[in-house]
Amino acid sequence: MTWALATIAALLLAFAVASRRLDGLNVSGAMFFTTTGLLAGPVLGLIDLDLHGEEVKLLAEITLTLVLFADASRISLKALRHEYAVPVRLLGVGLPLTIVAGGLLGGALLPSVSLTEAFVLAIVLACTDAALGQAVVSDERVPSRIRQGLNVESGLNDGLCVPLFFIAVAFAETDAGEASAASAAQLVFEQIGYGLIGGVAAGALGGLALRFAASRRLIEPHWLQILSVASAFLAAGIASGLGGSIFIAAFTGGFVFGTLRADTGGEVTYLVDEGGEVFNAVTFIVFGAVILGPVLDDVTWQVALYALLSLTVVRMLPVALAMLGTGARSRTVGFVGWFGPRGLASIVFAVILLDDTALPHLSTLLLAITVTIALSVYAHGITARPLTGRYVRWWHAHPSDARPAMESVPAAEHRLRRAAPAVWVDAEPAPATAVQVPE
Repeated sequence: MTWALATIAALLLAFAVASRRLDGLNVSGAMFFTTTGLLAGPVLGLIDLDLHGEEVKLLAEITLTLVLFADASRISLKALRHEYAVPVRLLGVGLPLTIVAGGLLGGALLPSVSLTEAFVLAIVLACTDAALGQAVVSDERVPSRIRQGLNVESGLNDGLCVPLFFIAVAFAETDAGEASAASAAQLVFEQIGYGLIGGVAAGALGGLALRFAASRRLIEPHWLQILSVASAFLAAGIASGLGGSIFIAAFTGGFVFGTLRADTGGEVTYLVDEGGEVFNAVTFIVFGAVILGPVLDDVTWQVALYALLSLTVVRMLPVALAMLGTGARSRTVGFVGWFGPRGLASIVFAVILLDDTALPHLSTLLLAITVTIALSVYAHGITARPLTGRYVRWWHAHPSDARPAMESVPAAEHRLRRAAPAVWVDAEPAPATAVQVPE
């Protein structure tokens, strides 16, 4: 008999009914679920899932599949072409430099970890999760160029890191003698190639089917949302059947789906977003209960120092270099550099490392990943609102005609992951509206 399912459901229920109050108390969802998972797991013994079990791996796969598809589909490439300076610099310059810095630091600081293993660790921790500091990207008082730059970076870097992750793991396993160079290369090509095929096929089918059905009024409004969920899982299913990466498929499929459907049917990924939000919450509960709790006694000073430097110097220095020449003020550079939280994607990559790889110093890598994520959950969760408020006050202290030029440039608005319409319990019922489709 196990109480894991009932406990997880009860924690979701508890947060749901108090979410507005907790938000007012500056308690993020990730903080709540990690803490309660830690209590429900090692302390109370109510969540007794096996970290090596299929349940944990399946949860991780479903969650990241939905999130990657939703993130890719909500980024408008057409709009991004007109305002690309900040996100392109963060992704094209900041991300590679962050990986290099993290890899070199890990190789130098963590005992016995090889340089190739350290780069696997660096890629896992290069992924950012804006949901851990939601106030930063949702507060419309923050200049749109900065807010949307962080939003786009968070939405795209997870997907960009997936192929890098598989390549780095292949190098590390070859270096450790766990796999031949030929077999590692074949696996990488299959993961990436079949993942791309699955994503393009499912994204194209879903996007074109949506346009066809909506233009001819063949689809019921609520099925618009279900169609997008089906497209995400179709991408993962095709890739899995072919032997490719379901995450590359989900990310690619989201891009193709969002591009081909254009604006047909209005916003159709709310269900993907909300489904991802539920699984995201469960993932952080499991993280606290099954991943974080059991390793707390194993933390060394080297791992703790690596986690601290990973969230500060390893992130902030590359961001500062990436922003050179933009004219951004030092306050802006520091703000952007600090808010690179580590969250969902790093957790999922850790689960994949545990289940699908045979690296010699896997336990050290997992310990460093876990401690860094835990530190980020609380550090970024606690500071998001106060530091955002301080940055906004600095911004508005400048007269409207004398504000810093770089930060004043308006940017294209890309919908946030959690931007579904909310209806508060104290609000008047909203009239039903029909989904608009082309005539």
